[in-house]
Amino acid sequence: MDIKVEKVADPKKRTLPVFKEVESLLDRIRNRAFEMFSGRGFGDGHALDDWLAAEREFCWPAGKLVEQDKEYVLSLTLPGFEPQEISVTTTPREVIVHAKTKTERKGEEEAQKGAKEKVCWSEFRSNDVYRRVELAKDIDVQSVSASLQNGILKIVAAKVETKTQKPVHVVPVSSAA
Repeated sequence: MDIKVEKVADPKKRTLPVFKEVESLLDRIRNRAFEMFSGRGFGDGHALDDWLAAEREFCWPAGKLVEQDKEYVLSLTLPGFEPQEISVTTTPREVIVHAKTKTERKGEEEAQKGAKEKVCWSEFRSNDVYRRVELAKDIDVQSVSASLQNGILKIVAAKVETKTQKPVHVVPVSSAA
């Protein structure tokens, strides 16, 4: 199933709400990673582990980025989400995925209305997932496509074709003897 992709060609035009939401989330991740780091006494060698653990706490889905000759392919796990609950935003150097679903909880009111069941406890909750991926090379934002199949979101982004430079003429240097 295809997913709509919001395409922002000018990376300086960050007016969409998703940019502000991701910045806020990144601030929370930074603060949590620092808490973990400082909790261990500021020891060297675990900063990346702290960052990744903080990301996992804030609902970053597992993913994989593959760079091919002419494109990037980003795959993210989003089980339980429907295509209409997923938004993808791209700029020339980044991809942002936001998925949001809400699970309604039946409560006491429905039990009083004659419902035959009462929820005793539930681990279902709203899921608000973000993932931001920076790319090493520019992509053609107009060609980005996204699809969801079996809980895996697949985003394909063509790299911007760079004009090939003229071959460099190498001049051999002889030793003075």
